[in-house]
Amino acid sequence: MISHSVKIVSFAYFDHSFTKRIASSVALEFNAEVQIQEGHLDLSEYYEAPRKQYKGNELLISVEASFAGVTQKTIGLFNVDLFIPILTYIFGQAYLGGTTAIASAYRLSNTRYGMKEDFELLLNRMTKEVIHELGHTFGLIHCRNPQCVMSSSTYVEDIDQKSRSFCNKCREKLKPA
Repeated sequence: MISHSVKIVSFAYFDHSFTKRIASSVALEFNAEVQIQEGHLDLSEYYEAPRKQYKGNELLISVEASFAGVTQKTIGLFNVDLFIPILTYIFGQAYLGGTTAIASAYRLSNTRYGMKEDFELLLNRMTKEVIHELGHTFGLIHCRNPQCVMSSSTYVEDIDQKSRSFCNKCREKLKPA
């Protein structure tokens, strides 16, 4: 039985198989029906030239206002360098217990760090980030278990060390009351 509904809105030119594979993992992890759609925003409105980055808070607000529903969780996928005022960069963010999240592949690619491109590694990192941010929309906070997908990730290596799955404690919190 499907217990959740999730919408993935792609604001980047990701290969369809990339987004579809993320959606498949999300469907399994959340026991959810997952829809994929293309989204369009004028990203220049969110660009902060002095930082050469995009305003995560404002993008999150826009995704919620234009693409989110009341009964489903929505995550916007981007490929731009995101920040919030208190952090140098972010991989994604979400409204805790809300309906909306965003995630960006920008800092998840090996090429960003001068290494050889690795599509599967990028897909794995993005999948973990999407599941993590959606976990926040379901009310989950950062987990102290370093293997749990809900553990905090300051660096891309932190993402590599955790799994795509929730630990037993976090999974228990996801169950409907």
